[in-house]
Amino acid sequence: MGTLMPSTPTQTLYVSLRRDELRKLKDERDQLRQQVAHLHQLLEQARHDGKAVTR
Repeated sequence: MGTLMPSTPTQTLYVSLRRDELRKLKDERDQLRQQVAHLHQLLEQARHDGKAVTR
């Protein structure tokens, strides 16, 4: 087994963001969520189509 290291207390990091930077990050997050939803839909459709072919 590896060496046990003593746990250190949790550290908090504070970051400053301008409003425009925050808006851009939120827009990017929303776009990525839409892409994930679309890819999930395509994956489910491919799984469904694959099951239909094997029957």
